[in-house]
Amino acid sequence: MVKSFISLIVSTFLLAAPPIYANCSILIVGDSISAAYGMDLNKGWVALLQNQFNQNNLDCQITNASISGDTSAGGAARIEKHLTETKPNIVMVELGGNDGLRGLSPRVLKKNLDTIIDRSKNAGSDVILLGIRIPPNYGKSYTHRFEQVYYQLAEETKIGFVPFLLEGVGDNPDLMQPDGIHPNENAQPIIMKLVWDSLKQRSLQ
Repeated sequence: MVKSFISLIVSTFLLAAPPIYANCSILIVGDSISAAYGMDLNKGWVALLQNQFNQNNLDCQITNASISGDTSAGGAARIEKHLTETKPNIVMVELGGNDGLRGLSPRVLKKNLDTIIDRSKNAGSDVILLGIRIPPNYGKSYTHRFEQVYYQLAEETKIGFVPFLLEGVGDNPDLMQPDGIHPNENAQPIIMKLVWDSLKQRSLQ
C-alpha cells in the first residue's frame, strides 16, 4: 500500500514536471571552448546541444555568440547587443578562461561576469554560469581566487551553475588537443551532456 502510494506521487510529479525548456531561445556567450576551436563548428558541444533538442522534439533555438580568444570584458561589452538581437529565454555564460591565462585580476573578472549576468537578468533571461578553471602552474593563490569567482557569483546571484565545464575532460589528455587547453572532438559529447543535465535540473526548479 505504501509502495503504491509513493509510486503514485512519483508518477504525478513526473507528469506535472515541466519539459526541459520545451520552447526557448538560448544565447551562449563564450570563448574558444564554446566556439569549437580546432574542429568543425558542427562537432562542437553547442551544435551537439542543438541536436539534442531537435532529437527530443523540443523547439529550442541556440544562438552561439562565442568568440575564440574573447575575455570577460569583451563579453560584457557585447552582451546588450546580443540580448537585443536574440531576446533569449536563457543565457549561458562561458567566459574567463582567457582572463586567467593572461593573469588578469579575478576581481575584474567577477565585475565583468556580474555585468553580463545582471544585464541578462534585467532582460528577463534565465542565466546559467559555466565555470572554468585554469592550469595549476599559475600558482595556488591565483588559481583559487580565480575559481572562487564563479562560486561566489552563483551564490550571490542565485543563477544556474556548472562548476567546471570541462569536468572529466580537462584532466584527461586523450580528450584534450595538443595544446592542453582546448578539448578535442571526442570531449564534446561529454561537455554537452554536462550542460544538458544542468538544463534539465534547472527546468524542474
